[in-house]
Amino acid sequence: MKVMKSCTIIVKTVLLAALLTTTGLAQAQAWPSNRIRLIIPYPPGGSQDPMGRLVAERLTEKLGHPVFVDNRVGGSGIVGTEAMVRAAPDGYTIMLASSSLAITSMLMHTSFDLTKDFAWIGTFARTGFILVAHPAVPANTLQEFIALAKAKPGQLNYSSASTGSAPHLATASFESLAGIRLAHIPYNGGGPSLTAVIGGQVEVSFQTPVAAIPMIRANRLKGIAITGDKRIAALPQMPTFVEAGLPTFNLVNWYGVAAPAGTPKPILDRLSAEISQIANNREVQEKLAGQGMEAYFTTPEQFNALVRSDLTTYGAVIKAGNIKMSQ
Repeated sequence: MKVMKSCTIIVKTVLLAALLTTTGLAQAQAWPSNRIRLIIPYPPGGSQDPMGRLVAERLTEKLGHPVFVDNRVGGSGIVGTEAMVRAAPDGYTIMLASSSLAITSMLMHTSFDLTKDFAWIGTFARTGFILVAHPAVPANTLQEFIALAKAKPGQLNYSSASTGSAPHLATASFESLAGIRLAHIPYNGGGPSLTAVIGGQVEVSFQTPVAAIPMIRANRLKGIAITGDKRIAALPQMPTFVEAGLPTFNLVNWYGVAAPAGTPKPILDRLSAEISQIANNREVQEKLAGQGMEAYFTTPEQFNALVRSDLTTYGAVIKAGNIKMSQ
């Protein structure tokens, strides 16, 4: 009797697995049959908005159904992210994600867990952070700036988009690795942060290439160095931090697409394949390169590992700097 009961359980388990597989395949074959919502958890016109709209446009072409952008603004990206997490896991709600999400999840109260509530589909682009300085700062190279900062501990100011933003944590990590101390002046957004260094209210700032490149070309800012493993085509003369003598400083900002946990694997695989084609499209690559970015594709497994790595890396910076949102 025990043997028969065990066999019955095994048969039922196999049948259930087969049913789930068939259901998943059926869902994938029928998907998409309607329009798809791409949540961008930041306002229109911000630095992340063009990335999301690029993906929406390309996926619309490839999937044969409209992919419309839904800018869900609020709480440093939390409002839009929570809306995605709560959505039905059916492939009709996806979200533009960036590395700032890992920082936000550790510094602010959120209802989601990046390791449990997300299906990480794939990244399609990444970019470094440029250390820019006001033209009056008497330093043109990384080593000259580090020497200047050591000579004036705590006297040089830097701006960031806000406390806990990626530029804030990038600077905190830079201070630790270079053995220097700067004074943090947080602003309400990337635009005011950039304006502050252009106007000379602060000496330096970490900025994204898309914001910094026009100002560097116009000689309104000096580009000291960029994070990442290679120089960018838009500013080929500017060295990486590795080349400039700080080999362990290599934080980068990535952009990718996520879905709610529980989204059927065949749908995730289809989306991953389409995002891979977007990242490998020459026109897209040239467009990204013009903005100081590079196409960067990761599989769902690689993307999941990248997010966990970011949680570890940024978590260490937050702990070492005792960084809190109240600062």
